[in-house]
Amino acid sequence: MGSENSSSETRARAKALAGDIGAYHTDLNIDTVVKALTNLFTAVTNFVPRFKVHGGSQAENLALQNIQARLRMVIAYLFAQLLPTVRQRPGGGGLLVLGSANVDECLRGYLTKYDASSADINPIGGISKTDLKAFIAYAQDAYNLPVLQSFLTAVPTAELEPIITNRGTQNYVQSDEADMGMTYAELSEFGTLRKVHKLGPYGMWEHLVRKWGPQLSPRQVYEKVRFFYHCFNVNRHKMTTMTPALHMEQYSPDDNRFDLRPFVYPVFSWPYRKIEEALRGYEGGGREKEE
Repeated sequence: MGSENSSSETRARAKALAGDIGAYHTDLNIDTVVKALTNLFTAVTNFVPRFKVHGGSQAENLALQNIQARLRMVIAYLFAQLLPTVRQRPGGGGLLVLGSANVDECLRGYLTKYDASSADINPIGGISKTDLKAFIAYAQDAYNLPVLQSFLTAVPTAELEPIITNRGTQNYVQSDEADMGMTYAELSEFGTLRKVHKLGPYGMWEHLVRKWGPQLSPRQVYEKVRFFYHCFNVNRHKMTTMTPALHMEQYSPDDNRFDLRPFVYPVFSWPYRKIEEALRGYEGGGREKEE
């Protein structure tokens, strides 16, 4: 379910993998459906939303991405219901829709409610991006699927924003990690400390100051921890709609079946005051940096 924002490389990888595993492959464009909905919005409001790279606001940019993501869910269910009939499968029936959101995207809230994360079952919904990549690397050899190497080396991207080129040279391509403001490796670290080690902002900061100390200052660690918890808190409500997943690890943020925590949080003022108090000691020279 590609769009004008999808790269030819992504389409080629999907087609190659389907061929190697013997799966059906349908390549379609959703642009006409997206355009129909944005035209409807414009007809009602007399307002034309634009992507940020075309001069639009952050709200416009996000809305134009979300409509693509949500339409994919609707189209996936339509095809799942009718493809067996089209293919004249004996007995008819329907197909299950598989979700595609992993633990890290759920932790960060880097997904749209009722998009491709909404499905009948999510095979990767209980594992992090780092563990998922490790499994893909294993499957590449174990199942003789060399095409998987291209998945491992590809830059993770939602491909919901326009690809901007300048005289044939690519100078802007949407990146998951740039959008999220943190790397998948950092997200896996945050998720394990939050769920498995049951650390809040202060405990996580204390732990990571020691671990990341050679690369980052205590204040830089604080900024990363605080930003993670901000993103986690404001997006926690999305976990109430997550698709059932197979839980193979201890760090899943699944709200309904695995991680029974609130989905509305107050501001974490106390731990932030504690960290800032400790930072004054670090930055004022009153506390030696721990090795």
